[in-house]
Amino acid sequence: MLRKIKALISHKIKIKIILFRLKFKSNSYFNFKIPSSKKRIFIFLAADYGNLGDVAITYAQHKFLSATFSDYTTTEIPISQTLAGLEYVKRIITKDDIVTTVGGGNMGDLYIQIENYRQLVFKYFPDNKMISFPQTVDFSETLSGLNALDAAKSVYGKHKHLLLLAREQKTLDYFQLHFPTTKSLLVPDIVMSLNREQPTFERKDAVICLRADKEKKLTNTQHAELLSLVRYSYKNISFRDTHIGTDFMGLKTRVSELFSIWDTFKKAELVVTDRLHGMIFCFITNTPVMVLLNNNHKVQSSFAWINTATNIYLVPEYSKRSVQGVLDQLSTETYINKKQNLLPKFDEIKEIVLNQL
Repeated sequence: MLRKIKALISHKIKIKIILFRLKFKSNSYFNFKIPSSKKRIFIFLAADYGNLGDVAITYAQHKFLSATFSDYTTTEIPISQTLAGLEYVKRIITKDDIVTTVGGGNMGDLYIQIENYRQLVFKYFPDNKMISFPQTVDFSETLSGLNALDAAKSVYGKHKHLLLLAREQKTLDYFQLHFPTTKSLLVPDIVMSLNREQPTFERKDAVICLRADKEKKLTNTQHAELLSLVRYSYKNISFRDTHIGTDFMGLKTRVSELFSIWDTFKKAELVVTDRLHGMIFCFITNTPVMVLLNNNHKVQSSFAWINTATNIYLVPEYSKRSVQGVLDQLSTETYINKKQNLLPKFDEIKEIVLNQL
């Protein structure tokens, strides 16, 4: 009976109950190491779970903020500690501190719990400069999606110092249509600001990094055919995913897992992927990659930022012929791609934050 009652309690109500209880906790209850000596930047919703794409976003966002706002100290608030972080940071924050939320593809009703957390962050710090790092927006046309969008319009629109960053044109257009009073800007996924080419390794064999979830577009037959084609061209293939299924990872574990997959890619002659961050990891490590589409626009839209790379091969529509064509091309081409530097694409963020918010 108790289990049934808990299931009926909505996520938002649970949040309110937890936040109410946290108000009565002393500062010593909270386990955050936040400096008090300088201006601070907070990264809320920081990934501490096993999606290495999201972990890489948090890592890249932290590096970017530390380098761009060097007179600030940057602190991550893990998403698993969001509510405690909100209560504690609210007690200690000053008007000069900057608040950010992590980028990714979780803005909308598909991941409604994360969207609820993001809106709470915006509500809790109405007087601080706020940056929502590059997102893909996805509010569905269902009743629940339209209700979630209405809630977002209310919360986003009330924050007078909010900057929304879009990682593809479609999302920027959506921001400008639905949040017209909120400043927005088009920039790449923040992971594209990284350069992980060094150290280099001898490249051999192929790595397969394909989805097995609801965003998968390949049929089982196409998947099997693809593996057969790659096996025929490469002596050995191995399998790696950007989702490792681990939760509550500490900082050292997160960084270690990132460096591990980046090194795996740097040792490969070819990576085959339909994951957005599979493609982006290949870009930042300068690894040859065959990119297949998933069932939404994220991969193709983000490819627009890096479509001049000569070692990134997008297959816009799967067919045996198109895959074999890429494999044949890879077997005959020997030139080396010069990795594009996308860091200047983010330069405008600092000027907006310091002078326009």
